[in-house]
Amino acid sequence: MGALPNREDSWNLLCEWTLSEALRKHALGVEAALRAMARAAGADEELYGQTGLLHDFDYERYPQIPDHPVKGAAVLRELGYPEEMVLAILGHAEHTETPRETHLAKSLFACDELTGFLFACAYVQPDRRIASVKPESAKKKLKDKSFARGVSREDILKGCEELGVDLLDHIRFVKGALEASPLGL
Repeated sequence: MGALPNREDSWNLLCEWTLSEALRKHALGVEAALRAMARAAGADEELYGQTGLLHDFDYERYPQIPDHPVKGAAVLRELGYPEEMVLAILGHAEHTETPRETHLAKSLFACDELTGFLFACAYVQPDRRIASVKPESAKKKLKDKSFARGVSREDILKGCEELGVDLLDHIRFVKGALEASPLGL
């Protein structure tokens, strides 16, 4: 198993491969959600956080199935990132058919799409802030297929099921993580 590089190295890798500010913000959001998941589970916050940070780092270069996240996983292995991280990143994409066996893998899958959805909910608020998103309203918006069309509702629901958490509770948890993040989300 590889050693976890420091966060600065992971941030630099993300920035080298990802120029889009929106995609970087998404990565920071998933990082914040996964750090909160780690704290709640008594798990390794750095491992969880950096997994969230890097889960889509290859997306701009390789956005097509089956390339993303397979090509990025190969890079992470080459750079010596821990296999648990690599498997979690592979598992966040259903087409890889990588089983989500660890809490880290299940957490990434459960937080990824929901983070993007909550950012979309914030974007339509007058102040565009996560703090203004009401969890009950976000849950209701999930039923509106025309809102944030790129977000997989199925993945959000399946992620909650795999983690064994209630959807509204999970929305509240992830929203709280984003709101409390020192990353300026």
